[in-house]
Amino acid sequence: MKYRKIAVGSCALLTALLYPLTLYTQKGSSKPAKPGATVVQKPAVPPAAKRAAPEKPDTVERWMRSLPLEKKVAQLVMITSYGELPKRRAREYREYVRLVRDVGVGGVIVVNRVENGGIRRVDPYVMATFLNRMQRQARIPLLVGGDFERGASMRVADTTKYPHAMAYAATGDLEATRRLGAATAREARALGVHWVFAPVADVNNNPDNPVINIRSFGEDPVSVGQHVRAFIEGARREKKHPVLLTVKHFPGHGDTVVDSHKGMPRLDISRERMDAVELVPFRAAIDAGVDSVMTAHMAVPAMESEEIPATVSRAILTDLLRKELGFKGLVVTDAMDMSGLSQELPPGEAAVRAIEAGVDLLLMPPNPGVAIKAVVEAVQKGRITEARIDASLRRLLSAKVRLGLHRQRLVNLEAIADTLDSEEALAEAQSVADRAVTLVKNDYGLVPLKNPQTASFFILTESRFTSQGRRLMEELARRVPRARIQLFAPSDGLAEFRDAAARAASSEKIVVLAFVSSARGDVPLPGNYPFFMNQLYATHRPIVLASLGSPYLLQGYPASSVFLTTCSPVEPSEAAVVRALFGEIPITGRLPVSIPQLAKVGDGIQYTGQTVLPQPTT
Repeated sequence: MKYRKIAVGSCALLTALLYPLTLYTQKGSSKPAKPGATVVQKPAVPPAAKRAAPEKPDTVERWMRSLPLEKKVAQLVMITSYGELPKRRAREYREYVRLVRDVGVGGVIVVNRVENGGIRRVDPYVMATFLNRMQRQARIPLLVGGDFERGASMRVADTTKYPHAMAYAATGDLEATRRLGAATAREARALGVHWVFAPVADVNNNPDNPVINIRSFGEDPVSVGQHVRAFIEGARREKKHPVLLTVKHFPGHGDTVVDSHKGMPRLDISRERMDAVELVPFRAAIDAGVDSVMTAHMAVPAMESEEIPATVSRAILTDLLRKELGFKGLVVTDAMDMSGLSQELPPGEAAVRAIEAGVDLLLMPPNPGVAIKAVVEAVQKGRITEARIDASLRRLLSAKVRLGLHRQRLVNLEAIADTLDSEEALAEAQSVADRAVTLVKNDYGLVPLKNPQTASFFILTESRFTSQGRRLMEELARRVPRARIQLFAPSDGLAEFRDAAARAASSEKIVVLAFVSSARGDVPLPGNYPFFMNQLYATHRPIVLASLGSPYLLQGYPASSVFLTTCSPVEPSEAAVVRALFGEIPITGRLPVSIPQLAKVGDGIQYTGQTVLPQPTT
């Protein structure tokens, strides 16, 4: 009996193993089953049953369905931060938490505090820690923005000090601009910044422009467009460090004489001129696939009959930018706390009209709560449809997903040092600064300097509260240990300037190195500097004038024997101008702008010779 039970069990097991194969053979074979065989048919599965499992909604649609109207509107707001790390109990910190966690704003932008006339740049590790804390408070990841026009150094301390855009144009090297775009993307993502408000696409064809100037790639629209495209192409190389790129300030802020931070400029030109000049770089950027366009707070009568900023003009942002130029990406306002907008419209109305005009993101509204409330009420009253809000929201949330923020939103603090201020980056910045030096005038062949120990050197900084001039002092002292070098600020007294000029009268030549972020023909230098320059010219000594920044300085001092410009006031440019003065590097830069009645675009005296000069001392 025991043997029999085992045999029966074995047969049952064998049948169970072979049964599926039998069914498969009977069903799948073209041969009929043997007579008497039992055929078991599997029930047919209707097509609908195969799709019975619900599809998982994509991240963007899931986020959108989870947001009530107020939270949708809040996602269209990017608030101001200084990248600092207030104590958790501080009122400022609690207000950030409220706006990010409770109100649900969509992003933050890192800007700098202005103190004592100087800019205080934030520590990179402090900034990244603050951003991580805010990201942890946000239910939907935050977009973090930064005006990184010359890499992160524009806002963040201890980063490579790349020269301004105009210096890159002076080199004529598009590949260098591509490398700047790539470096900017790497630095931005290392710090937790995803939305780079660069490059500047304004054509600076007005020498008296007080706000664009050396931030522009120059005066020639085709060249500006080429550099704008190159910057975008360079950033796109960084596949592991994707960022959103922005061209600004649409439809072109170059031919203005009012700073939109202080008032509303007016671009008073024809539509034909806009097509031929201002819009050329923006078309190039759109063709290159730029992610976003920033608006300008300025009136443009050729496009908008009402005297209002372009930021709130449907004719400019929807009819021109969206429909005519075919731009499909994100439209972001310039900072809404700037006087060019805030003096024209109340904060709530400005937010509503910007959305009506075609804006997707409200940048730095002076009161985020007021802006959000006004837009919500506009929807509730039928002035704006919720579908219009959803269209902007979908663009913004899709950008967050493209950037991978739904998978990783935090900064790796340990990796920051691997990206910022590398030896290769420092060398690149210095190379561009060297090649950007442009010699516009060189009477008597004074440059390279001969017998520099017989010269008086004067350094004119823009403020006593900056580090400007320190590198110049070091570079000059190394080459001429007993050189007569004096550093000034615009606020220094007339007596001090008078005495300095009197002492300089005994020199063979006078070298003036002036820091100039922007220069106007009628006000070429600030404070008491014009008085000082007149005192120097009265000595009848040859004057070598070097602009650490704006080339337009020359139009204020055309009697100078020599004029050089670096097109940027950054520290590598300080080293570059000294090396050029002493003949240690070739001088190969060419003007990206014209200087009225003095020089034209492309001018630049080339120096590639060898000169015996004193060796630097150690």
